[in-house]
Amino acid sequence: MKKHYFCTMIFSSALIENAVNEFARLPGIGKKTALRLVLHLLKQDPAQVKLFGEVVTRMRDQIRFCKTCHNVSDEEVCSICSSPSRNKALVCVVENIRDVMAIENTQQFNGVYHVLGGIISPIDGIGPDQLNIHSLIERVQQQGVEEIIMALSPTIEGDTTIYYLSKKLKEFPVKITTIARGIAFGGELEYADEMTLARSISNRLPLESYVQK
Repeated sequence: MKKHYFCTMIFSSALIENAVNEFARLPGIGKKTALRLVLHLLKQDPAQVKLFGEVVTRMRDQIRFCKTCHNVSDEEVCSICSSPSRNKALVCVVENIRDVMAIENTQQFNGVYHVLGGIISPIDGIGPDQLNIHSLIERVQQQGVEEIIMALSPTIEGDTTIYYLSKKLKEFPVKITTIARGIAFGGELEYADEMTLARSISNRLPLESYVQK
């Protein structure tokens, strides 16, 4: 029978221990990495560490969400939605804010976005009512949207969400397309390389073709 040994960190300072525990709450950060970050901050000038804390606090307190697309913003309407150079008739539907950043990094998309805030996933207790779907339908009704690009990760949950949205939008005269299958099924959009993502958007398919595949 195998014996498992667990290494417990011993701290000589409760302040250090508390800081490590808080850093370890961040995704992808284990206790050892958290300790390295805390010790790094401990070596920095106190004024610089104070500024670091103030920037994070100010970001959390003052960040806003665009009333049009739900992307993060410093103002009521984000810089993408308010830009006169953007094609407001072309809306790219994404799962989260990270996907907006991933697509923007390709520098190949000149439309606007709509952040759902998740995808339909019954196993996780996420249904349509918990997503920004109603505001998407309002945009199609009121803002002259001509094409919706479904740029959701090619997973079962992503496909379920695309199918649901296509049913909700079928009564409107709007073209619905999806990103091409350059993104492997089961992959996450935010982790795709920029070239693959750019090609997937440029070579987007009519929804009917995507469903048939």
